[in-house]
Amino acid sequence: MEFDTITAISTPLGEGGIAIIRVSGPQSIKAVDKIFKGRHSLSTVDSHTIHYGHLVDKENNVIEEVMVSVMRAPRTFTREDVVEINCHGGIVSVNRVLDLVLEQNVRLAEPGEFTKRAFLNGRIDLSQAEAVIDLIRAKTDRAMKVAVGQVQGKLSQLIKQLRHQLVELMAHIEVTIDYPEHDVDELTRGLLSEKSRWVQSEIQKLLQTAAQGKILREGLSTVIVGRPNVGKSSLLNSLLQEAKAIVTDIPGTTRDIIEEYVNIRGIPLRLVDTAGIRETEDIVEKIGVEKSREMLGKADLILLLLNYGEELTEEDRELLGLVNQMNAIIIINKTDLPQKINMEEVKGLVSELPLVTMSVKQEEGIDQLEEAIARMFFSGQIQNDDLTYVSNARHIQLLKEASAAIGEAYEAVESGLPVDMVAFDIRRSWELLGEVVGDTVSEDLIDQIFSQFCLGK
Repeated sequence: MEFDTITAISTPLGEGGIAIIRVSGPQSIKAVDKIFKGRHSLSTVDSHTIHYGHLVDKENNVIEEVMVSVMRAPRTFTREDVVEINCHGGIVSVNRVLDLVLEQNVRLAEPGEFTKRAFLNGRIDLSQAEAVIDLIRAKTDRAMKVAVGQVQGKLSQLIKQLRHQLVELMAHIEVTIDYPEHDVDELTRGLLSEKSRWVQSEIQKLLQTAAQGKILREGLSTVIVGRPNVGKSSLLNSLLQEAKAIVTDIPGTTRDIIEEYVNIRGIPLRLVDTAGIRETEDIVEKIGVEKSREMLGKADLILLLLNYGEELTEEDRELLGLVNQMNAIIIINKTDLPQKINMEEVKGLVSELPLVTMSVKQEEGIDQLEEAIARMFFSGQIQNDDLTYVSNARHIQLLKEASAAIGEAYEAVESGLPVDMVAFDIRRSWELLGEVVGDTVSEDLIDQIFSQFCLGK
C-alpha cells in the first residue's frame, strides 16, 4: 500500500516551551532535509536519532532553531519514515515551520490520518486505533488504564481467540459436508454445541463490563438539583476543590448550567450545577429552572440536595417524586444547622434511594457521598486492573449481535437442524467479531472512525 507524505502539528496550538510538527511518508526525510541545516544531512543519519540545527527558507533565511527526530520504517508509529520537528511553541513560529514543510510537496494530514496509516499498514488493529482516542480523552487514571490496555491489544487478543474458535468450527462443518462417508456428523454436532456455547459465554463476559467501561470512557452525566440556596453550588465547588460557581445566601444566584469534570474514586463525573428549581417570576431565572428540569431526564446520576435546617416544602416533595425512579442520591446538606427536616418523611418518599447527610460548609460527608456513588455504579469498587473493559459503543453493539448470532447457531444444533444450516450463523458471528478489530470492516466506516480524531494524531 502506497501513500503520499503528510504533515500536521501534533501538539496543542498556543504558547508553550516546545511544539512538535510530525511528518510521515516515503518522502518525509528527504522533504525535511531540504530545509534543515545541521551538522549532518538527515538522509545519512541513523534511525531513531535526534539532531540539532536550523530550518531555512529558499533564500537561506533562518526560520527556526529546532531539534529533529528521524525514525525510519518500519519501526515507527505509522510503519513509514517519520520525522518529528521540535520547535518553540509560539503560534507564529509553529505555523511558519508548518508552512515551510508544506512547501516541500507535503500535504496537510487529515484528522487521525497518522493513526489511520498505522492501522492500514498493519501496526495496530481497529480496536487499538479507537483506544487511542480514549487515551487522549481519559479523565481519570482508571479510564487511562483501560485505554492503555486496549491500545496494547488486550481486547484484540480476546477477539482473535474467539474468531479462531469459530474458524475451527467452520472447518469441521466443511469436513462434515464434504465427506459424509466418514460419519462425523455426531462428533461435529457435539463440538458445535460445546464451542458455540463457550464463545457466547466469553462474549457475555465482555458485555458485562460494558456499562462500567462506558462510564469510564464517557463519564457519568451528573446533575445537582434542589431548591435555591440548599448548597448546590457549594457542593460543586467542594467536589472540584475550587470556587467555580458563585455562592451567596441569596436564593437564585445560579441561573445557568455550570458543567465541569471531577474524578470520584476513578469514576469521571461530568458535574452539572443547575439553577434552583422553584416557582419564580424572574424571566432569566425561569429559563434556568426550565433547563434544570430538562437536565433531569438526560442525567446518568442525580444528586438531589435538601436542607437539614428547613422543613420539607412542596417543591422538595415534587423533586423527590420526580427522582424516585431514577439513579439518584438524596443529600441532606447543612447538618451544621439545627435539624428541622423530617428524616422519616424523606425516607418514606424515597425508600430505595441512598441517603447521605453532610455539611458542605464544614466539609463533612464528602467521603460518604463518594462511597455512595461508587457503590451505585461499581458495587463499591471498580473491577481489578486485569479485567478487559468494553467501553466503545460500536464494539458493544457488534458484540451483542455476535452473541445473538452464535446463540442462534447453538439453538439450531440443539434442535437437530443440519450442520450446513448452522454454518451461516457461525460465519455471521465471526464477521461481526472481525468488525471489532477491523478485519471485516468497510472503507466508509474506517473513514468515519478516524474523522473523530484530532489533527496531528
